[in-house]
Amino acid sequence: MRIAVLGAGYVGLVSGACFAEFGIQVCIVDTDPAKVEALQRGVIPIYEPGLDKLVVENQADGRLSFTTRLEEAMEGADCVFLAVGTPSRRGDGHADLQYVFAAAEGVARAAKKDLVLVTKSTVPVGTGKKIKEIVQRVRPDLTIHVASNPEFLREGNAIGDFMRPDRVVLGAESEAAFATLRRLYRPLYLIETPIVATSLETAELIKYAANAFLATKITFINEMADLCEKVGADVHDVARGMGLDGRIGRKFLHAGPGYGGSCFPKDTLALAMTARDAGSPVRLVETTIAVNDARKEAMADRIIAALGGEVAGKSIGILGVTFKPETDDMRDAPSLVILPKLVAAGAKVVVHDPQPHQARQSLPGAVTFVATPLEAVTGADAVALLTEWNEYRSMAPERLRGAMRGKVVLDLRNAWDPEAMREAGLDYSGIGRP
Repeated sequence: MRIAVLGAGYVGLVSGACFAEFGIQVCIVDTDPAKVEALQRGVIPIYEPGLDKLVVENQADGRLSFTTRLEEAMEGADCVFLAVGTPSRRGDGHADLQYVFAAAEGVARAAKKDLVLVTKSTVPVGTGKKIKEIVQRVRPDLTIHVASNPEFLREGNAIGDFMRPDRVVLGAESEAAFATLRRLYRPLYLIETPIVATSLETAELIKYAANAFLATKITFINEMADLCEKVGADVHDVARGMGLDGRIGRKFLHAGPGYGGSCFPKDTLALAMTARDAGSPVRLVETTIAVNDARKEAMADRIIAALGGEVAGKSIGILGVTFKPETDDMRDAPSLVILPKLVAAGAKVVVHDPQPHQARQSLPGAVTFVATPLEAVTGADAVALLTEWNEYRSMAPERLRGAMRGKVVLDLRNAWDPEAMREAGLDYSGIGRP
């Protein structure tokens, strides 16, 4: 089989490389000539463990290619995936679908034969129907089957999630579309991956519902952490006691500074807007959004309070600023709210992150980036752990105390041993822990 993927961003690049690993001929097309030229040289524009190796190997084997020309990418393709961006629309929070619709129209105009057009981007319910109307209007002479195949890739573990998924969701209206998609995912049948075959609308809603539920689960444990601090309980044990219940599960029960990233903030907001427009508001999701936004602000206040309510002229070492470990993604990261507030209060903010490229572009110029964790904490009046990269987990408390000027340590990810920190003479505080 041969497929084309529109968009060499996170979803398109990972999906295309993994399909190529399945033995499928894949051509990824992007409108950015510099990005395409870099990819042709094996230079990956994002950080995702293992992706560079996968891209280079499949290019060398002739299964993966890149181009800026849509017609070239679609030559002989049985299936075309739309993996273009769907950012939140300014002003109202709806998903901005202009790129999806433009890409669908472009595919229809360039098509030379019947094919399956699959939405891989996260889109609101009803988008597939609109795409169907577009392609039928532009190319009434062809049969272009419209399908939905939402992605469930976690940044930092995307390749594993694609190769060994919990499930594959397929939404379509024709057996021809289902048959084509099942052929693409045939390698997963060997490991008995569940395939959920359903309607376009249901597939679109599954993705939003899943992300909203996980975002709500994170927000719930964050609120339990706040309660733990008031009543003297330990959120770590609360989460463990809850997670051992098979009906609840252990994942996404880790208290922290709030969720961020490319999916949860955007998708919860889009779902809330879609539901409101449909006359069926999702009040739980709306509350989750509001609580999460407020939490990021509260984390900055927590750091300021730990330093006596005044940070002007004080040095604060920040460990990790990406929204989670094993990615360079800064989209809606808590640090984007926390650090500007500290800078505005007059603090000297010194940052280390193992993948700082996007962070350097996203954070205010008053923030100083350094090359090692030790540099970030040296001479600091306080240290705050925002992202739990493994290299921070292994930091010796004695070394941390010896490098700092002060002794205030705020562990916003509960990654460190409280007893060890306190035994080293540090004024340690975690999230929801006594």
